Amino acid sequence: MHLGAIDTAIVAAYFLLLVVLTLRARRGDRSSAEEFLLAGRRLTGPAFVATLVSTWYGSILAVGEYSYLYGISNWLVFGVPYYLAALLFAFFLAGRARRSAVLTIPDQLEKTYGRKVAIVGTVVVFIITVPAAYILMLGELLQWFLGGSTLIWMIAGGGFSLLYVLHGGFRNVVRTDLPQFILMYLGFIILLGMAFHEYGGFSYLKANLPESHLSPNGGLGWAAVLVWYFIALQTLIEPTFYQRCYAAKSEAVARGGLIVSVGFWLVFDLLTTFSGLYARAILGDNSEAMLSYPLLAEKILPVGLLGLFFVSLLSVVMSTVDSYLLLAGQTLGHDLWRRLKRRDKSEVSVPATRVGLVIALALAIAIAVWKQSAIAIFHDLGSIATPVLLIPMIASLYRKHPLPRAHVLFSMLLCGSVTLIWTTLGSYGSGYPLNIHPIYIGLGLSALALAPALLRSRR
Repeated sequence: MHLGAIDTAIVAAYFLLLVVLTLRARRGDRSSAEEFLLAGRRLTGPAFVATLVSTWYGSILAVGEYSYLYGISNWLVFGVPYYLAALLFAFFLAGRARRSAVLTIPDQLEKTYGRKVAIVGTVVVFIITVPAAYILMLGELLQWFLGGSTLIWMIAGGGFSLLYVLHGGFRNVVRTDLPQFILMYLGFIILLGMAFHEYGGFSYLKANLPESHLSPNGGLGWAAVLVWYFIALQTLIEPTFYQRCYAAKSEAVARGGLIVSVGFWLVFDLLTTFSGLYARAILGDNSEAMLSYPLLAEKILPVGLLGLFFVSLLSVVMSTVDSYLLLAGQTLGHDLWRRLKRRDKSEVSVPATRVGLVIALALAIAIAVWKQSAIAIFHDLGSIATPVLLIPMIASLYRKHPLPRAHVLFSMLLCGSVTLIWTTLGSYGSGYPLNIHPIYIGLGLSALALAPALLRSRR
């Protein structure tokens, strides 16, 4: 489809707003790593909530794909497990993370376990922060609404985000997230309201949806739902959470901001899940699942509101692309290059991070082209990263006496290697070996590898 003049003007105004906000941002000392990566650790409560809520919900087209295909189980897969994990983070990790006064997850690992563990952790953090899934969604959205090549739009959209992150770092990310937080809710309130007005409420959905779409497990079986509760443990090592907590003005801002954010995610999940149900009921089963939200908007929204909804979708994805791009860039520059070169001075972090940003964007586009399903990208990366980092990271924040470095390094290498092999075999074969999901293998290996050290230290 192609947008009309009014809708195109709304989209242009959105991008212009981001440019203006970026240029008017207070510059600060952009050569300081703490300023560029964490905005000087002055993040207030409202800014914390707005940037975290909008950033962590970037998988909007994956949510649309899942809710269109499997109905209300979307809430049990992409909602409940992540609320629980986020609340665990809020009550048990947020304050300790802020108190640690480090800049990144690898910094915390190095402080506790040494340089080698930090380098392994850096590789894993990069794997889960390179924004391939979000770049793919951005390209799909722009191609659908504006025409042209998805690859070209991935490059253009990612390049736009790259420019303002290069300019102001985390401060520009937060500044642009504030209006995008409002826009993401506004668009889905309009879409769901119009669907309800035009077609009716739950009785319409019940009459026009497959029975499985109103089943808690979506017809997939509980095992397929349960695995996402383990994948959601990635939240406990989620770099965007740690970054916001490190940047928060105080421990109270970090803890309270996370709790409030869960409430906002709950509301947004209700909006997106019911929008997906309406998409399936109205469009039938012949539509492209990943584009269910744009297709529904095209069918029911008038001129003007269509452009506004497109901006809403862009806000969700763009607010995530820039955050993960910064995280991936700082992981390559501040965390990896600085350690490999043994350059400990923080003034090298910012220029190295800027180079890392460009490399991260190129890799994200390459991965997006290779792995076309957004859900598959989230599924695979979460399964590999979570077992490697979960126990070492939590132990680094809680234990007075750190686990032995050799044990931690062995555990991380073992879990990472086996889980990667297991995931690869599942992707290119007829299923996972022994029909066991790789995240179970990884978590089990991590627990077994670190159990002797944990038990000895308790004596």
